[in-house]
Amino acid sequence: MPQSFAGLVEDDQDNGLFRVNRRAFIDPAVMEEEKRTVFGQSWLYVGHESELPEPGSFVRREVAWRPVIMVRDEAGTVRILFDTCPHRGNTVCKEAAGKTKRFQCFYHGWTFNTRGELISVPDSAGYGPGFDKKNFPLATPPRVETYRGLVFMSLKADIVDLVTYFGRAKEYLDLILNHSEDVEIVPGQQSYSMRANWKLLVENSIDGYHAMMTHERYFIDYMEDLGGSSKDWESIVAPIPGNTGIELDSGHAVIENPIGKLPMSANAAQHLGKVRAELEAKFGREYTERMVGFSRNLFIFPNLIFVQNFRTVRTFYPASPDYLKVNAWALLPKGEPAAIRRLRHDNFISFLGPGGFGTPDDVEALENCQRGFAVREMEWSDISRGMKRPPTSSDEIQMRAFWRRWYQCLYPSYAPQMERPVPAQVAAVPNRRAA
Repeated sequence: MPQSFAGLVEDDQDNGLFRVNRRAFIDPAVMEEEKRTVFGQSWLYVGHESELPEPGSFVRREVAWRPVIMVRDEAGTVRILFDTCPHRGNTVCKEAAGKTKRFQCFYHGWTFNTRGELISVPDSAGYGPGFDKKNFPLATPPRVETYRGLVFMSLKADIVDLVTYFGRAKEYLDLILNHSEDVEIVPGQQSYSMRANWKLLVENSIDGYHAMMTHERYFIDYMEDLGGSSKDWESIVAPIPGNTGIELDSGHAVIENPIGKLPMSANAAQHLGKVRAELEAKFGREYTERMVGFSRNLFIFPNLIFVQNFRTVRTFYPASPDYLKVNAWALLPKGEPAAIRRLRHDNFISFLGPGGFGTPDDVEALENCQRGFAVREMEWSDISRGMKRPPTSSDEIQMRAFWRRWYQCLYPSYAPQMERPVPAQVAAVPNRRAA
């Protein structure tokens, strides 16, 4: 009999109660359905065009449990090829990244160009007249689209176009990308794993509630050592303008916080002041303030996170209900002075990633959550915080946005209603950094 996924989420907006049945985190049948209805029907991030600087450049990735090659062909077009030979299935790309004119299966030697076309077969005379190399290209995803250098694929042929899929999230994505004239993924990739369900990392990535408790050594000890003040980070939980969680459409969400004064050298402050002046000349003062005066974590359903403050792009996929794999990259402005680039890159690795101040804390917390799910007598996780008050980024409206869309994927009879946040009565905006 087909599995029933009814009742996994309870959404009572009248009484301000929202909870998720913990079966969602432990049941293999749930994960199999996620593969089909969540990941199989969404736009999924593959990479950034800057990772392919010239024809023949390629990177190998795993997207939706499928090995793929993102490659710039000889004409300069960015393509996504499934990394499996149409002959016997062997992969044809052995390196994680590089430059090539062809991909060759080392099992039987079938060779493909950067467009994925079969160009050579050993002992081709052994095949009959019905064999035509044109009928044996590397397969490609049903849909591939690019937005401002960000390359996505979808396994669903009739999915809406990428910009339509973004919906209101496009506004916040542009706020991140407009911060610089041009951006690039710098060499290197953070790759790690944790023994936890992937949806716990979705929650964690847009959760301001845990920050000051879980990451005390960073926000208090480390910032004090740098000459900053932990009070500058109290806006993470304070009811001030811009400090909010926002439910966007289609499961996307964002949290925003005004940025307090940060310690920096005179040269860095001078450069960032110049950057801000250029942005104001281009976009105006109000829009520039929205860009550079706030930190934001933007979630694109189902598994893409932009962490603006740490210039991080992160994706993750479950390997099993209690194990996930994570990849992250630094998305930095092009053309900045080397000293500024070093500072930005140091910022990228200082908090997030397996060697940062923050990620090991998060891994421990999420793995402990997964251990706690073994207590079957406790069936539900509560995600109700902030349903009956003006939302802040320490509330959970942004997580509920994800869960509503997730539940709709697994249980189409569910018709989610977006929340109507209570209007905020807020205090003054704190001081913000130069850029």
